Amino acid sequence: MRYVIERFRELHESGCFVIPNPWDVGSAVYLRHLGFKALATTSSGFAFSRGMPDNIRYVRRDTVLAHFREIVNATPLPVNGDFQNGHADEPEHVAENVALCIETGVAGLSIEDSTGDERKPLYDLDLAIERIKAARRTIDQSGEPVVLTARCEAWLVGESNAFETAVKRLIAYADAGADCLYAPSVVATPSEISAIVQAVAPRPVNALVTHPDPNLTVAKLADLGVRRISVGSGLARVAWGAFIRAAREIANDGTFNAFAGSASGTDLNNLFR
Repeated sequence: MRYVIERFRELHESGCFVIPNPWDVGSAVYLRHLGFKALATTSSGFAFSRGMPDNIRYVRRDTVLAHFREIVNATPLPVNGDFQNGHADEPEHVAENVALCIETGVAGLSIEDSTGDERKPLYDLDLAIERIKAARRTIDQSGEPVVLTARCEAWLVGESNAFETAVKRLIAYADAGADCLYAPSVVATPSEISAIVQAVAPRPVNALVTHPDPNLTVAKLADLGVRRISVGSGLARVAWGAFIRAAREIANDGTFNAFAGSASGTDLNNLFR
């Protein structure tokens, strides 16, 4: 286990790597088959597979931890766990849950500053910092070099000054002990991404790509200084999109043309042997 964690930490030291997000064992196995060096869970992709919305009030902590363990055991690759807000508000409870998360075998985990409450979508900065410090202490006490990623959800919750909020918070989270910084967004410009990279340097930055954008290729993000690229629910939504189109065609037209783009059952059987 320690070797896998150390390998994950080394990936963050230089260059740029893609850490795709499987939502079940089959997708994890296939991503390993393609040669990716690490995987990350996706809270939304997993929630959709359970017929639930992406919200900690629906997908509870123990269900998430069981999912982490399942993905960890699916391949020998390092796995980063999308632990949302740590499934707790207070730092001491975040610490307790992070200890449970480490026990699943993840090589890294992320803690975000979103409360899940639309009336107050982000934790107050002081509390958000204490939550990251609590996670850091727990990881250090575990003796395992698990990579701690701190996420600022400013863009995702619709903050009016998302860029300024993200920069301020990510700097604070880096000072609080986060190993990697992450402000998921589908609207940040290359210049903003570059500014975030410079603001928290030399700590690595994760960028999220979930929609087609010619300005956000692996090569261009690497040039901006991004160290890690994840795709969140992107792959899961691609699969859902194909499923929805095929199912609607059957229901509405009584035809099966969408099956023309399906994967080969023989190929899948051979892959999963």
